[in-house]
Amino acid sequence: MNVLITGAKGFIGRNLVAELRNHNNIKTLEYSRETEPALLDQYCKEANFVFHLAGVNRPKSDSEFMEGNYDFTSTLLNTLKEHKNTCPIMISSSIQAERDNPYGRSKKAGEDLLIEYKKETGAKILIYRFPNVFGKWAKPNYNSAIATFCHNIAHGKEITVHDPEVVMNLVYIDDVVEELITNLHKNVYPNGEFYEVPFIHSKQLGEIVNLIYSFKKSRTERSIPNMSDPFIKKLYSTYLSYLPQDQFNYDLKMNVDQRGSFTEFIKTEDRGQVSINISKPGITKGNHWHHSKNEKFLVVRGKGVIRFRKIDSDEVIEYYVSEDKMEVVDIPTGYTHNIENLGQTDMVTIMWANELFDPNNPDTYYLEV
Repeated sequence: MNVLITGAKGFIGRNLVAELRNHNNIKTLEYSRETEPALLDQYCKEANFVFHLAGVNRPKSDSEFMEGNYDFTSTLLNTLKEHKNTCPIMISSSIQAERDNPYGRSKKAGEDLLIEYKKETGAKILIYRFPNVFGKWAKPNYNSAIATFCHNIAHGKEITVHDPEVVMNLVYIDDVVEELITNLHKNVYPNGEFYEVPFIHSKQLGEIVNLIYSFKKSRTERSIPNMSDPFIKKLYSTYLSYLPQDQFNYDLKMNVDQRGSFTEFIKTEDRGQVSINISKPGITKGNHWHHSKNEKFLVVRGKGVIRFRKIDSDEVIEYYVSEDKMEVVDIPTGYTHNIENLGQTDMVTIMWANELFDPNNPDTYYLEV
C-alpha cells in the first residue's frame, strides 16, 4: 500500500511516518516543504491513501493561513482528480475551525474543499478537528504549550502561566497515530465526514505545570510518578523527550562502608522502592526482621546464601543464590534474615521493598539469624 503523507516533517507527520515505517506492507510517500514540488504529481498518482497533515499555524502574515491551509489543499485535491485517484483522504483540521479568526477560517475553508471533493468524486474522506496534541518531537515555543513547558523546565528556563485554572483539552500523539493507522486499514467508513479523536484529556494548566516540575524533581528524589494514571504516564514520556542531550544521566547517592554499599535506585508512591546492594567478599548483611515490610532479592553478580529463621524458631533455612541463575527470593515477614557473600568478588543484589523507607517507622528489628 502506498501512503502519501503531506507535512511529513511536521509534528504529527514525523510520528506517523516513524510508525508506518514499521509496517512492511506500507510504502510511505513523504511530502514536505523541502520536497521537490514535481513529486506531488507522482505521489498523487501512486497513493492508495492520503494523510493530509500539511498546514500553517504560525505565519509571518495572516494571508499565509489561506495559502498554506486552503491553497495547498486545493492543489492536492486537483492533482488527485487529474489522476482520477479517488483513494480515501484524511485531513488534519483543528478545533479552531469553529472560531472566527484567520487560522480558524483557513482551516474551515480546507474542510469545505474536502467535503465538496467528496460530493464531486465519491471519495471517502476523514476530517479530524484536533485539540492540543502533545508528545515527542513537538516544536517548543511554537504551537504547543506542553512542548514549551517541557523544554523550558527540562532546560532550567522560566515559564509563564497567565491563568493556571484554564482547562486544556489534550490528546497524546501516540493515540492520534494509532487512530489514524486504524482508519488506514478500514475498508468501510461510517457516514459523515468528521471523526472524533479518542482519549482526550481535560486538565487545568496549573496541574500540568506542577506535574512537569515534579518530573524534574523526581530525578533528584529517585522517584517515579504514578504510571497507573494514563495522562501522567504520557506526559512523563513527553517530558523525558525534551531532556538536554548531555543530561540524560543523573547521580545516585551511594551509602558506602567497609562492607560494601547500598544505593536507592527507584522510589514509587504505591509500588515500593528498588535498591542496589553491593557486598564485599565474606561479608554478611542483614540480621533483622520486619512486621509488615517485605522484600525481594535478586543476585545479579557473584554468589552467596540467604538465610532465614522464624523469630520464634531455631530452624535456619538457607537459599544459595548466584549470577548463574536469575532467581528471586522473597523475604517474608516474621523471619529474621541475612545475606552472605560466598564468592571472591563483590556480590551485587537488586532489592525491592514494598514500601518506602521511613526513618520514623523503619519496621526493622535487629536479630541474629
